Amino acid sequence: MILASREPRWHWPRRLTLALCVLAAPAFALAAPTPDPGAPLPYVIGLHEAYLTPDYWAARLENADTPVLDRTQIDAQNARMRAQDSHIQDIAVLPAQLDAAAVRGSITALSSWPTRTLYNDKGQAITPALRSAIEANLGLQSIPAQTTPQYGLVVKRAALRTFPTRERVFSTVGDTDIDRFQESALFPGDKVAVVHRSADGRWLFVHSERYSAWIEADTIASGDKATVLGYGAKGPYRIVTGATAQTTYTPEEPRVSRLQLDMGVRLPVLAGWPAAKPVNGQQAHASWVVQLPVRESDGRLKLVPALLPRSQDTAADYLPLTPRLLLQQAFKFLGERYGWGHDYDTRDCSGFVSEIYRSFGVLLPRNTSAQAVSPALDRLPFTTKDGKAVRDRAVTDLQVGDLVYIPGHVMMAIGHVDGRTWVIHDTAGGSWFGADGKRVQAHLNGVSVTPLEPMMASDSVRYIDRITNIQRLRAKTP
Repeated sequence: MILASREPRWHWPRRLTLALCVLAAPAFALAAPTPDPGAPLPYVIGLHEAYLTPDYWAARLENADTPVLDRTQIDAQNARMRAQDSHIQDIAVLPAQLDAAAVRGSITALSSWPTRTLYNDKGQAITPALRSAIEANLGLQSIPAQTTPQYGLVVKRAALRTFPTRERVFSTVGDTDIDRFQESALFPGDKVAVVHRSADGRWLFVHSERYSAWIEADTIASGDKATVLGYGAKGPYRIVTGATAQTTYTPEEPRVSRLQLDMGVRLPVLAGWPAAKPVNGQQAHASWVVQLPVRESDGRLKLVPALLPRSQDTAADYLPLTPRLLLQQAFKFLGERYGWGHDYDTRDCSGFVSEIYRSFGVLLPRNTSAQAVSPALDRLPFTTKDGKAVRDRAVTDLQVGDLVYIPGHVMMAIGHVDGRTWVIHDTAGGSWFGADGKRVQAHLNGVSVTPLEPMMASDSVRYIDRITNIQRLRAKTP
């Protein structure tokens, strides 16, 4: 859906006109002599070995450990996000009955066949017969006059799809990284409301907090509303603070064996578990005993204990939101393969930044189009009337953690050095001019550190010229 801002543009102080809003954390400033960055690395323009470490960027800050927002302010920020941004959905307040038009409208808003030609992984155009079969599987004709939402928990990392199919489709022959039916992913413990089932019964159309899409039915365990919505409502918890973590291997309960848990996933801890009592065949002293949902043979929900090894990168609570830790969390993904729509068990540019912030307990919309215009954040919008001076000044004033949006992409600012602004981003590509004056077409295809100023969208258009919005978190008066 298209979101129009319901919040007036923030009026920047005159001395910072064209710059960004004031944040509790300071702008990039030298706290000590600039660390030696070492010899330049090949390929990425201006890149040095030291730039690939979060400590290098944190050392350049005066107050790297000053909170950007404290826990109370984050709670207030999330409340604004839920109240002001229509991309965030509260499934707890869904009507007890949804009429057919509402269900059909939700599905068709997503599941609309693209006008461009689509190809399979062999480079063959999707046939009319296959298209008809996929569209028929939507089951739109079987939507009842009234639907009672059913509630469930996600039991393993699962893809959210545009259509109820595993068929991978691509816009360009030979480019099989970007599956146009891949929307996003949900993670173990995520809560959903199920409002429709596909014609073949293998897919569910679900509403979750940040997305509505198709998910495979065997990844959802159905339970009563109170149990589902109450899951993990009380601590203690373990928050995944690594890029990913895994539960321990267990042959006794394969449903919770080596589950991938992505950054920011929060799991309840069974603190009262008897110390001498094994969990799935293993004594628990070297692990946290967490509670995970599993799906029984009849599809019903069961909550079971599982072991999360203490060696995994987790914390008892969301991390303090400081510039140093923002850098630390972002760099934990460095080098991870780009995964459009959370494909490849990784993430894309908007998933990357939202999972960084999720490890601090900060809620962001899923997609760049929604993040970029969210009225709940501090937004600096740009139009075609904003020229080079305006844009360059805004880039100069970027602070750690600021999110920079161009059409279809988001980058996170990490610092300024050598007269350039540097960003970390999960990107499929990128380009800049080489020493020979020719534009280098880079195939970065993963989480990368690059300077912003040299990045080119074409031979004549810079990334900076294409910035649509800059978003920042800052403390606000209720």
